[in-house]
Amino acid sequence: MKKTKLKSVGSYLLIILLAVVARLIPHAPNFAPIGGLALFSGANFKNKIALLIPLAAMFISDIFLGFHKTMPFVYLSFIIIALIGGLIKTNKWQSLLKASLVSSVLFFMITNFGVWATGTMYQKNISGLTQSYIMGLPFFRNTIISDLFYSFSFFYGYRFLSNFNFKKLLAKLPI
Repeated sequence: MKKTKLKSVGSYLLIILLAVVARLIPHAPNFAPIGGLALFSGANFKNKIALLIPLAAMFISDIFLGFHKTMPFVYLSFIIIALIGGLIKTNKWQSLLKASLVSSVLFFMITNFGVWATGTMYQKNISGLTQSYIMGLPFFRNTIISDLFYSFSFFYGYRFLSNFNFKKLLAKLPI
């Protein structure tokens, strides 16, 4: 395997590992890195890898957190978010803000529909669906904050690390 390909695989695994750890450590409900990771992956990696990275992070962490009936809706949301990331054509913060907010809304709409469709908490009519969305609003706030935080962290953290001269830093260390 070529050195650059090995470095890429290592980068993918590191990103997945960091997302898994961030999802497993205690955090506020719906404050998780996967939405921001999916957006970042879609914008920065080729199609299959862009989808694989957030889904792998979800699956690995779900092994520890548990699976539930709405998982297909959650995973579908992150696939769509990664595809939205692929539409980001500019590095302007406004584009990232819009994409992140659209992603949060889509995640909210799709997953709360999933809760309504697969669960027994709400009546299977428009009133029950509406109630599902209303009851999800407290979680929606954390989703928006989380998606904004992690999206900007991934995009600008990556830009910072890409421009950082690690060789120069290591040369200055007294080793």
